[in-house]
Amino acid sequence: MGLSASVLAVDAGNSKTDVAVVAADGEVLATARGGAFRPPAVGVERAVDALADAVTRAFAAAGVTAVGHVSACLANADLPVEEEQLAAALHARAWGGSVEVRNDTFALLRAGVDEPLGVAVVCGAGVNCVGMRPDGRTARFPAIGRISGDWGGGWGLAEEALWHAARAEDGRGEPTELARTLPAHFGLDSMYALIEALHLRRVEPVRRHELTPVLFATAAGGDPLARSVVDRQADEVVAMATVALTRLDLLAEPAPVVLGGSVLAARHPQLDQRIRELLAARAPKAVPRVVTARPVLGAVLLGLDHVGAAPGAGERAREHFAA
Repeated sequence: MGLSASVLAVDAGNSKTDVAVVAADGEVLATARGGAFRPPAVGVERAVDALADAVTRAFAAAGVTAVGHVSACLANADLPVEEEQLAAALHARAWGGSVEVRNDTFALLRAGVDEPLGVAVVCGAGVNCVGMRPDGRTARFPAIGRISGDWGGGWGLAEEALWHAARAEDGRGEPTELARTLPAHFGLDSMYALIEALHLRRVEPVRRHELTPVLFATAAGGDPLARSVVDRQADEVVAMATVALTRLDLLAEPAPVVLGGSVLAARHPQLDQRIRELLAARAPKAVPRVVTARPVLGAVLLGLDHVGAAPGAGERAREHFAA
């Protein structure tokens, strides 16, 4: 294997990291898994230290000490300046001759398309959207929360459900079954009890994400307010996708819209159907598809694109991860 043609692919998220060492013909030589990648919490150097363990194990299994190119799709690389900082930190490790860092949503997109063309919306803990064309043009959003105009994702949906349920119980808002179903999830009999339990940490704040499936179940049961929250999430997904398609001049031609992340991959019928209805109205040529492939595959394919891999290399890599 020529060093200049090999790729180290990294998909690093808030909960886990996957790495793969891949030859230019698409053969996956080794893989490894590591822990969370959280530069905002621990700093760039410590976050990259956390990657190093998985990379070292993958290199050892592949029988290499470096590769030609590092293709890294990283959570928390939300702004170009953050991508530059992280690229410099990875380059300093001398894992590869060249380094390209992208936000991890690009991995989802590339995993879901046959060529680097289309738009992806990820709706997991948060929400993000990116797009790309083969000529290198991209579309993206800052995607760092409400200050950048974002709404939704699992965490946001849980917060919205709590807000409506609290107001329903105390009379400030519309009645909703959420006032019963949310506290019942934790064995409690009122929103007041749940508010108290969350505030005093008898229910740990991290457990709020458990309420997102409760919201969807309540919506599926016909509750109008819960259904309106789900519809709003669909509208946000389609708004991001339509803007990205517009920026890339893809509205007038068939283009994939890749949907991924835990909320969208769950294929909740109301959310899935509403997204497709709205896309048909706003971007009729868009071709929506839900992707559940491991995002590290997208990092692999982006790396193979970069090194000019031979035709068939991408399919060989896909077959490995499908197996």
